[in-house]
Amino acid sequence: MKPKNLQHGSPDNFQTPPFALDPLLPYIPKTWVVWECAQGIGWLTTALGEKGYTVIGSDILSGQDYRMWEPDRWDVAITNPPYAIKQQFLERAYMLGKPFAFLLPLTTFETHKRQFLFEHFGLEVIFLDKRINFRTPFNRVSSAWFATAWFTFGLNIGKAMTFAHVVDPGTALPNISIRYTSSDRIEWYDAQST
Repeated sequence: MKPKNLQHGSPDNFQTPPFALDPLLPYIPKTWVVWECAQGIGWLTTALGEKGYTVIGSDILSGQDYRMWEPDRWDVAITNPPYAIKQQFLERAYMLGKPFAFLLPLTTFETHKRQFLFEHFGLEVIFLDKRINFRTPFNRVSSAWFATAWFTFGLNIGKAMTFAHVVDPGTALPNISIRYTSSDRIEWYDAQST
């Protein structure tokens, strides 16, 4: 049974536009196998593959819960985890001891538990100069009221804080998992089955 807060249509089922990856990619060697461990409908998985990375995608909604499962071979975990369980994702990531990059709200800094993890294990953060407008479960572009950053470990960026410029190519959605009809309406479809 999937947790109620992670069901399709929940506030934690927002999709990350691929351009959010751009500030992170210079620190990810192309020889690494990327595990997108909360892939949702796969926008980041697809974007990473299109950029030449070998990518393994999984999601709790397909029965592969990051907190309990991992692929046989991977080098770095990259995802926008469900914010309701971000603490569990961070604990698991540090426990696994491999590089990771999680796109998280800046409020992630606000708790003692997470501050302890960051101080004890280390953290490098890539701050973004714009808010990321995620895509909602109902195929709308959100108007983010919070800032996010890439919280990273093991990427050897070389600085505790890096400031990056992001370019949103517009509000047009990626051409995966959606279809435009003749009436200018958007339909969702399963890109893997077509």
